[in-house]
Amino acid sequence: MAQGLKEEGEFRYIDVGQGPVLVFLHGLFGALSNFEETIDHFAKRYRVVMPILPLYTLPMLNTNVNALADFLRRFLVHKGFPSVSLLGNSLGGHVALVYCSRHASTVDALILTGSSGLYENAFGGGFPRREDKEFIRKKVAVTFYDPRHATDALVDECYETVNDKAKLIRILSLAKSAIRHNMAAEIPKLRMPVCLIWGRQDTITPPDVAEEFHKLIPHSELFWIDECGHAAMMEQPAAFNAILDPWLAKTLAKA
Repeated sequence: MAQGLKEEGEFRYIDVGQGPVLVFLHGLFGALSNFEETIDHFAKRYRVVMPILPLYTLPMLNTNVNALADFLRRFLVHKGFPSVSLLGNSLGGHVALVYCSRHASTVDALILTGSSGLYENAFGGGFPRREDKEFIRKKVAVTFYDPRHATDALVDECYETVNDKAKLIRILSLAKSAIRHNMAAEIPKLRMPVCLIWGRQDTITPPDVAEEFHKLIPHSELFWIDECGHAAMMEQPAAFNAILDPWLAKTLAKA
């Protein structure tokens, strides 16, 4: 998938398939690898676009959720999309929520899975000991119901990231920004249809977070995936796609 990345100015992204535009937004760790099966599935009927969020290249004083939402706006204007559906996981869901609160008329539908925006246990509740790879492995495993999904490749990627001081500072800055930027006052104003897909065993944004989103967002539907943690589209892609596919078809048909 990485070889399909396009580069235009400040933007790096994939753009595959034909049809209504579905924009994927990744979280702090992992990007394309987290969405591969979902991208492949939906690219058969949608134009799937995924920008790589500039987590490590924003100016230090401007490394926050608001700046990422501004980046998303610049990207969608650059691509000339009059309206899109947004799908965000973890921090990507938070970015989508901020964007929707500012540019609601450009969003046909919103899909959140394991989203921050209300409250979350960042990095499983502890500061990463950078030099200890086994500690990093345990922290990555917290993301999943089944720790086997914490593969060597994923652990190595995370280990390399947190051992880069410049990247680590920005990760911590973004995590703090997400905690400070609580969306409880804004999300009841959302009017687009919203699909919430949550792992029942999510320990980072636990099930009561999903219930709170469902209560606060007027036009929302909540779906559960069992034996699933924080990254449903990665850990249970078949179940995730089976929920989202009919919901998206129904929702966009009404629109």
